Amino acid sequence: MDESSLSAESGARPNGRKRITLRDVADEAGVSLKTASNVVNHTGRMTEATREKVQKVVDRLGYRVNVAARNLNRGSTGFITLALPSLIAPYLSELANRVIDAARIYDYSVYVTTYAEGTSRGAASLLRGFNTSVSDGIILSLSEMENLTPEDLSVGYPLVCVGARCTYNKVDHVTPDDVLSARLAAEYLLDRGVKRPAVIGTRTDFAQMATLRDAKEGNAQLRMRGVIEACDNRDVKLAAELMPNVGHDWSIGSGARNMQRVIDSGVPFDGVIALNDQLAMGALSTLAVNGISVPGQVQVIGFDNNEESAYFQPPLTTMDSCLDWVAPTAVSRIINRIGGSRVLEPELITTQSRVIARATTRA
Repeated sequence: MDESSLSAESGARPNGRKRITLRDVADEAGVSLKTASNVVNHTGRMTEATREKVQKVVDRLGYRVNVAARNLNRGSTGFITLALPSLIAPYLSELANRVIDAARIYDYSVYVTTYAEGTSRGAASLLRGFNTSVSDGIILSLSEMENLTPEDLSVGYPLVCVGARCTYNKVDHVTPDDVLSARLAAEYLLDRGVKRPAVIGTRTDFAQMATLRDAKEGNAQLRMRGVIEACDNRDVKLAAELMPNVGHDWSIGSGARNMQRVIDSGVPFDGVIALNDQLAMGALSTLAVNGISVPGQVQVIGFDNNEESAYFQPPLTTMDSCLDWVAPTAVSRIINRIGGSRVLEPELITTQSRVIARATTRA
């Protein structure tokens, strides 16, 4: 072991009066530098008595490993960057928490940053300016408002994308199957007697709805494609008045306002497919204000299984976000990329969601 690698194994007493080095530990314990290094890094072969003796000296002297210096010597920062379009949406904040938890298993920490989606300071700018001296790679949550090109994604460092946007087979892409999820959601309502479903969350005008049958990306577009496929298979007609274009606003307020638009249209409906839980909770609020019982008169299903959905009144039936799969899968993939232990071709990695049945639908 050379001196440069040993310099990483250093620390300081809490009072700052003397800097404790690995050599201090080795001398005090009467062992070699290599043995002392193996103990603090939990590596190497030695008797349990030797390991215990060195550890007692480490504890008594208050030695601490300088993680930043050690990682530098190993050619790794020990950090992953998670880039999100925002932290406001419950789905994205939960994604951040789960990525941090998953990375901790690999002794990695996570820098969480946001980018100004849809602007010159958006994801493309972030990818161009990424500094590999402070982070080993990026997990990028793809925004609905970003239009990344294949060139944007052709980067020279580990990159894994999550979300329902196209990645052109340039990078690993981890995402639930939104089309299948939406088809399952619509079928769940139809199986429980819904004949005239309303949809809250579409970003497409009704006149252009047929174009979504070939949708390849976008949460709203893919989920609408799944709804359309389910309704086509059951010969259920969708009405323009029951599918207001909400734009990019998937908030609770948008759900409440657009549910009122549907009610005010006067067109009968007996089910609501809300394309996320925020929209669904807003819709439930408006239905209650208008004296419409759930699930007696109208059944409601959402998407993403936000924490609040289980405690809303009535508790919301929803589609699982699969974040307990997305986060560890994305982290595992980028750790493999960082380690470079084997050549991995860029891959689309998907999973199937499931219905979480609660009180807004019938048994």
